[in-house]
Formats: sequence, C-alpha cells, structure tokens
Amino acid sequence: MTDPLFIAVGEGASARKIAVRRLAGAGPEIVWLGGFRSDMLATKASHLAEWGDARGRAVTRFDYSGHGESGGRFEDGTISRWLEESLAVIEASTHAPLLIGSSMGGWLALLAARRLAGTARAPVGLVLIAPAADFTQDLMWAQFPEAVKAQILAEGQWLRPSAYSPEPYPITRTLIEDGKNHLILGSAFSPACPVHILQGMADPDVPWSHAMRLMDCLASDDVTVTLIKDGDHRLSRPQDLAKLIEAVEGILPAQGDMLG
Repeated sequence: MTDPLFIAVGEGASARKIAVRRLAGAGPEIVWLGGFRSDMLATKASHLAEWGDARGRAVTRFDYSGHGESGGRFEDGTISRWLEESLAVIEASTHAPLLIGSSMGGWLALLAARRLAGTARAPVGLVLIAPAADFTQDLMWAQFPEAVKAQILAEGQWLRPSAYSPEPYPITRTLIEDGKNHLILGSAFSPACPVHILQGMADPDVPWSHAMRLMDCLASDDVTVTLIKDGDHRLSRPQDLAKLIEAVEGILPAQGDMLG
C-alpha cells in the first residue's frame, strides 16, 4: 500500500496535516467520509477503494484530525473542525463528488452538501450509512446520565467505554457544545441531489428511527431508505458491502461518466 498524501488544513496553532488517499479514475469522484473514531483503512472504506480500482473510478479517502494517519489530537476534535477538513478534501478533488458518509460521516456529508450547494463542488449524490445526524446532542448528551453530564461540565470531558475498543475515549465539553452549531434535524433541508440511506434495524448506536427522522427532514422526492433487518451499526458484512456498492452504482449511472 502506498503512503498517503497530506494536505494542510487550518492556520497557526490550529493547523493540522490531513492524510488523504486518492485513486485516479472516472468521475463523479467518490469521497468517503468515515465515522467517529474510524479511519480510511477500515472495512467499508477499503472495500469501496477496491471496487473503484477494479472499475476505474475516482475514489478519495481521508482521515479526520485525531484519526488514523492524520495529525492532531482526537480530544481536540469538533464537528466544525472535521467539517473544515472534509470541505478541504472535497474542494481539492477533480470532480463534483458523490459523498459516502458513514455514521458521523453521514452528518458531515449533509453539512458539506449544504455548504457546497450552488458551487462547482456541489455533490451529485449522497449515500449515507447509519447517518448519525446531530449525534452529539440526540445520541449523546440527551441520553447521558446526569452524573456524566455533570462531569463533562465540571471537568471538560468524560472517558466513555467503547464497544469496539478496550480503551475508553474522551467525550469533551467542546465537542458537545460545538455540535449545537450544526444541528439539522427538526427542520426541512434539501441536499439538492439524490440520497440513499442504508440503515441497520439492529443498530445499537444509531437507531433506525433516527434515520427515519432524517428522511422526514430531507425536502426532496429523490430519497431512498434501505432498512436491513439484522444489520448492526458497522454494516461491514459481505451482504452489507454489496448493498453499499449497489447504492453507489444506483446513483452513478444517472450522472454519466467524466474521464479523470
């Protein structure tokens, strides 16, 4: 595997190096936005890159700061910071993108689509996997016990046990407070492109009802929701990966191919 390229995002003390792997090919360029504490070498991102390589498609993956091969500390991360990095990667692409967002990446993909509307980099489509829109507020803060909330407010963070790692990870007051600036549920929002949501009904982290709330907020007729009855949060089984590629291919034909 080749080493990633790095792009600089931010200035001064907030500058960080963001690791990017870009596969040249036909557009629209597919840009992968990973989940909270995930990275671009994880199963779904790697499978998408392998698919793109086999079919001559342009695929871009990257790690947010504090994740994977990128610089920065995880505990310094916020939705604002990770959105800034996502936009920097998208704006450096060679085509208007098809954004694939997993979990937190689904929220960031929607925020990016809103930010890029009407520009040359406005996405041609969104594929959202267990999209965790507004998760800092609805799936974290609103569900935390009062003792946890008090600790975050008093100490600035709480170490949350992980079902995916033996090590706990910090949930910071800054992350929670910054997330309030990017809430999208509760009001109509049009991404101005086709949207396909893949959601496991056995997901313990992002309930399928959360995805249905998002669907109700998307002011567009071109929204498809695929519910996978026995699907978990990761949706990384072979049959789940097949549905991911099917969703991607379902949007791409309507866009046509542009040689990269």
